[in-house]
Amino acid sequence: MSRRLFDALTETVMDRRTLLALLPTVALAPALLSLPGARPANAEGIDTDAILHDPEAPVSGNPAGDLTIVAFLDYNCPFCKKSEPDLLRLVKADGRIRLVHKDWPILGDASVYGAQLALAAKYQGRYDAVHRALMAIPGRKIPKERMLEAVSASGVDMGRLEEDRKAQQSQIAALLQRNLDQADALGLQGTPVFLIGPLKVAAALDYDGFRQAVAQARAKGHP
Repeated sequence: MSRRLFDALTETVMDRRTLLALLPTVALAPALLSLPGARPANAEGIDTDAILHDPEAPVSGNPAGDLTIVAFLDYNCPFCKKSEPDLLRLVKADGRIRLVHKDWPILGDASVYGAQLALAAKYQGRYDAVHRALMAIPGRKIPKERMLEAVSASGVDMGRLEEDRKAQQSQIAALLQRNLDQADALGLQGTPVFLIGPLKVAAALDYDGFRQAVAQARAKGHP
């Protein structure tokens, strides 16, 4: 485990500026779309398969879909929360999108705690429920207590959730580290970021924005 993730997991607050100072910048080609923040997702040295098919990363939508969207999100990011309903609406309406969730907690230790709760819920098949509950909390700088309250109201088995959070601590930490390393390799500068086929969109899209990006990704023949 790297020092930067270890610090977050041991209650040291790491703000966005501190984290971003640790991440090298990756030069990317000009934008492909008339969408804010849209760029090619490919860059030299990136393991695309590891990003798209990490066996521990939660997947929703259609697992056998013809297009994958990878969402790098933080539960304290108001822009992530703004995009979430439109993203889920499109995934449901389209029916052919595989959605990969990349918990990327870069906004402090409460964000790390929220990611731990969501990923622990995966072991009882309730990641989606906890993810939606955390995303539905309005605002930013959400304290751990408020996150726990929202998760408790989601109907998840809280006793098992805590047991799994402790029992699977090393696996959860390893997944968060992989997500961080992948974000690092992609040169991501903040949340949200959506990899939509070959496109990297670093912006809070609305429904039409997601629909346009999906259409162009499919037109290019990328999964």
